[in-house]
Amino acid sequence: MENKDENSTKPDAPFQEQSETQSETQRTTLSPVPSQEATSSAPNPKEDSDRSLSEENLELDADVLEDILFFIGEMGLYQKLMFLGMLPFTTFYVWVYLVQIFITVAPERYWCKISILEALPMELRRNLSAPGAATGTWDQCNTFDADWDQVLNSLSPPPAGTRQIPCPNGWEFEFTDIPYASVVVERGWVCSQAAYAPTAQSLFFVGALMGGLLFGWIADNFGRVPALVGANLIGGIGGISTTFTSGLWDFIFCRFLVGLSFDNCFMLPYILILEYVGPGHRTWVANMPVAIFGGAAGVSLPWIAYFISDWRLTLWVTSLPMFGAIISPWVMPESVRWLVSRGRIDDAVKVIRKFERVNKTTVPDEVMDKFIATSKKIGSKKMESFFNIFQSRLLCRTMIYMIVVYGSDAAIYDTLVRVTQMFGLDFFITFTINVGIEIPSVLLLTALLDRVGRRLLTGGTLFMGGITLFLAMLVSKGLPRVSLGVLARFLINIAFTVLCQWGTEILPTPFRASGSAFLHMTGFATSLLSPFIVFSETLWQPLPLLIASLWALITGVLTFLLPETKGQEMPQTVTDAEKIIIDQSLCTQPEVKEFKQSLSKVLITTVGETIQRDPSGRVSRLRLH
Repeated sequence: MENKDENSTKPDAPFQEQSETQSETQRTTLSPVPSQEATSSAPNPKEDSDRSLSEENLELDADVLEDILFFIGEMGLYQKLMFLGMLPFTTFYVWVYLVQIFITVAPERYWCKISILEALPMELRRNLSAPGAATGTWDQCNTFDADWDQVLNSLSPPPAGTRQIPCPNGWEFEFTDIPYASVVVERGWVCSQAAYAPTAQSLFFVGALMGGLLFGWIADNFGRVPALVGANLIGGIGGISTTFTSGLWDFIFCRFLVGLSFDNCFMLPYILILEYVGPGHRTWVANMPVAIFGGAAGVSLPWIAYFISDWRLTLWVTSLPMFGAIISPWVMPESVRWLVSRGRIDDAVKVIRKFERVNKTTVPDEVMDKFIATSKKIGSKKMESFFNIFQSRLLCRTMIYMIVVYGSDAAIYDTLVRVTQMFGLDFFITFTINVGIEIPSVLLLTALLDRVGRRLLTGGTLFMGGITLFLAMLVSKGLPRVSLGVLARFLINIAFTVLCQWGTEILPTPFRASGSAFLHMTGFATSLLSPFIVFSETLWQPLPLLIASLWALITGVLTFLLPETKGQEMPQTVTDAEKIIIDQSLCTQPEVKEFKQSLSKVLITTVGETIQRDPSGRVSRLRLH
């Protein structure tokens, strides 16, 4: 599967006058000449002719498609319609991800059900049957082994010292915080079965892992649009099928099916629109669907669940619209890059002609002829495996850093989505604020990313988020914890969104699609842990916040091992990527080099003044101050 930023160019081009001038020069030149820096920076003089031909084709690919894009319009009517078309797919993506929380959430207050006491008021039933109810904190998983007829007649709890047993007839729930019976309530997945819901949610991410492989293969072999349709259909089928389950394993299987569609139901149309917009529009087009459409979907979902108050009907409402993706082949263009890579040049030309008709533009014949000729060369190229990237020591090391950072941030992000009940205020209001904060975070990110840079913005927000989570652990439930929790979510979301783009700016073109898909799958793999991190509150209530805090702090430090890509052209070859890593790593920056040199001089001078040697080089005197 391709990555959403596969076709991105230098992100801060719209903000730099020099870059704009260069862009204008390229637009007026149909055959741009690669820069000397791009063609002469090969560290290995033994590169063979096949690699040279591959790099030349990559440069021609980028140049000729940019020429085509300029003439059909960088943000014409067709692209604007595609942007609006992101509304349903972004909504499906958010609902698929978040609805599992609302179908498995359970009220915080419950106790053993005693059938003979059902006619009594709820509070009295609890006081009679739940050990410790008189103190306000009762045992939710055990009750008394008592003569309940006698208890009912006396309306007094069993005497102290009465033997306690696990709940024999299920549980009673107080629906004050959660006004409906979720699947957890209906099937009694609490106490000894409390791990069932986290297990099902983890299997959702296993499905996401498998879905990345499955729909990535479909996208590479049959096209992006068929994969898009398939991903959304399987998500709809899995969601609707969940409503007909009756036990644990059929529920897990259906959530696994829904997991297959997660990410793919959104990323496939996402990368398609990014392919067809100009460089000056890609930064905001990359972020606005998530901020506007995704934010609206996330804010609305809690209230859909609240007012429907039926987990099955909620699944119908959020899953049925996914079947609308079946019309995508008639409204969504196939990827020109994929068509070219498969040698389907005529179909690629048809897509370009459709853009011309809708945008009312014309591509000059000489540009189209150049595109066809170049595409025939590119179409004969053999695709390279992602694992070839590990043949470069620099890229291998950098990818390991990126995998660790991205996977860690994904798990922290997912954990913060699930800890809403720990904050101590109304679940639905807190969740709305927690999700709604993503909108200003993405807007702020869009404004700062090309000014502050990836490394500082990601590392800084992760570090501040870790500190904020640690403080949230120390304060009491209620408004103080909610405020700190929302701030932490704001910061972690910025870091996670930056990382989604940062990885694509490090990977060279032949590996960008497969490498980005691999990063996403590592995020799904680490997210398997997040339901169990939240479940750890059964051991110690603040433990999930402590784990997330320490993890964020460590990840924030590791972020500074990655190279900065602000203002850098996206690498076309392995050589280009290695040059970025060498030039833009933190230790190679002038300020850091100057500091290291100064520190070295101080150490040398100190050692020289402390140690005196004889003519043979042996230490003759050691002066201690």
